[in-house]
Amino acid sequence: MTDQRQRRIDTLSQAARRKSEAKTKAAETAIRSLIKRGKPITFQAVQREAGVSHSFLYTHPTLRDRIEQLRQQNQAAPPPPSDAASENNIALALTTEIARLKKRLRDQDKELREALAQAHGENLELRREIARRGGSVPPAPTSIIGPC
Repeated sequence: MTDQRQRRIDTLSQAARRKSEAKTKAAETAIRSLIKRGKPITFQAVQREAGVSHSFLYTHPTLRDRIEQLRQQNQAAPPPPSDAASENNIALALTTEIARLKKRLRDQDKELREALAQAHGENLELRREIARRGGSVPPAPTSIIGPC
């Protein structure tokens, strides 16, 4: 193998390892958050909270064992905390959910703007090609989102 190829392999391996570590950390943070809020610990709840896939949780032995153990403990869990603590937990949960939804909205907005810019570029290319061929070009549509 060439040195350059080995460096590429090492770089990709390191990136995959970092990605896996980040997902593991997100899952562990989600588990702690669910416990703190008194929510049931399930694969689906952890998956939603951490933003990781079910298959990641099921194929990660440490996380899988921990989730299964906590899920069993939740079945015999003590009653929820007092009203004051519950109100604080609800406020924390809502604040966290709002932050997560805002981030998701920003990400989706960015993706849509990029897709719109790409489609706009493709539209311009097609219009230029039609004009080069001597065809009639209809007026460009106006954007409802605004300038990119």
